[in-house]
Amino acid sequence: MSNFKKVCFENAPRVELHDKLGLTGAEISINTISAGECVPFIHSHKQNEEVYYIFDGSGKAVIDNEEISLVTGDWIRISPKAERQFFAAKDNSISYICIQTKENSLEGFTANDGIVKQ
Repeated sequence: MSNFKKVCFENAPRVELHDKLGLTGAEISINTISAGECVPFIHSHKQNEEVYYIFDGSGKAVIDNEEISLVTGDWIRISPKAERQFFAAKDNSISYICIQTKENSLEGFTANDGIVKQ
C-alpha cells in the first residue's frame, strides 16, 4: 500500500480534493469565480474554520456584513460561525484555494510533529 496519492485534474470552476486524495484531516478546494460573478449563497460552518489563499485575480469577501478586498497573494482565515460570501471583481476573475479544518484541532505542526531521519 502506498503512503501517498497524486492526482491531476482539468481546470474547473471548483475542484474538491477530499475524495480525489483521500483526505482525512482537511477539505481543500480550488475555486475560480468568473468576472462579475459570485458564490451564489452566504454560508457559515458548524465547526470548521476556513483559510483562503488568493492565487490569481481580485475580488472581495463579505464576512459578517463587512466587505474585505482580496487580491493575488492575500491569505484570510475565517472562523466557523462567520457568515461569508465571495465575489469576483467586475473586470476579472478570482481564483483561490480554500482549506477547511476543524477549529482548535491542530495538535502538532512542522516544528513538533516532524520526524527527522538521521
